[in-house]
Amino acid sequence: MPTPSVTAEPKRLELVCPAGSLPALRAAVDEGADCVYLGLRDATNARNFAGLNFDEKAIADGIRHAHGRGCKVLMAVNTYPAPGDPGRWRAAIDTAAALGIDAVILADPGLMQYAARRHPGLRLHLSVQGSATNHEAINLYHEQFGIQRAVLPRVLSLEQVRQVIDHTPVEIEVFGFGSLCVMVEGRCALSSYATGESPNMHGVCSPAKSVRWEEKPTGLEARLGGVLIDRYGSGEKAGYPTLCKGRFDVADEKAYYAVEEPTSLNALELLPQLLKIGVRAVKIEGRQRSAAYVAQVTRVWREAIDHALALSHRYTVNTRWMVELDQLAEGQQHTLGAYHRPWK
Repeated sequence: MPTPSVTAEPKRLELVCPAGSLPALRAAVDEGADCVYLGLRDATNARNFAGLNFDEKAIADGIRHAHGRGCKVLMAVNTYPAPGDPGRWRAAIDTAAALGIDAVILADPGLMQYAARRHPGLRLHLSVQGSATNHEAINLYHEQFGIQRAVLPRVLSLEQVRQVIDHTPVEIEVFGFGSLCVMVEGRCALSSYATGESPNMHGVCSPAKSVRWEEKPTGLEARLGGVLIDRYGSGEKAGYPTLCKGRFDVADEKAYYAVEEPTSLNALELLPQLLKIGVRAVKIEGRQRSAAYVAQVTRVWREAIDHALALSHRYTVNTRWMVELDQLAEGQQHTLGAYHRPWK
């Protein structure tokens, strides 16, 4: 069984930030991100929204800006190709290698095999969409395809994250801030029932073509694939409709968030523990968000990580950081998610 390598000093905790557009990439880099991650404008990445993502020219521009400031650029090719039709996904990997991307984030083992054989010098990361929640799975990807980093799903407690780190040589990246999901990433098929399209293959939970907004006497209704998933009163803020965060009538109960409330993960207070157990990188979710959002979250997390590294056990969360992040959180509320649950 592989064991972690031992070094004289702890490695720097990398801040990995989202880039859904070139302005967002530049914002993240300029505010202190160590890495930015992006995707192409097609179904090869799991944030396949209209108006987002990159063509080859924009990627090249982004790489120049990032590398000129010591920041790495990662490309997400993290959806699953249709059986027998991997051409577009393989082409995305070829593009990443040709443009000088620092690492490709993959979920599909067939694509990992292709990348390892075709581009042996290309660094590979295991996407959260790969759903690896234990060290045995991660070590298998490492042994078979040379995976060097794995992004853990947001369903593990902090103790479970530690156990994974203790039993693998692979670098571990965890989510620190952004939208939560009650499903294990890469295994959710919930929206497929309403839209007929798998988010794991088409790159989006709620395709724009399946979303409908209708003003009714009872309020603004949100529908996904014809299914009513929420109704908003006058002046109530409406979020982008997803089935898991809809409000439903259940039995005789008044409509409520039956599956998941809109809230954001915020692990700022856990930074000392993340450093202690050997987490290699903290990821910020939000490629679908604005450049202003990316700039503000990156700025706060850069300052917090630097404080945690400098102050060690004397680190405390600055109230100003929490106020700034609460303004950006879903439902303007945050949680430690599974990291802090009492059960395993």
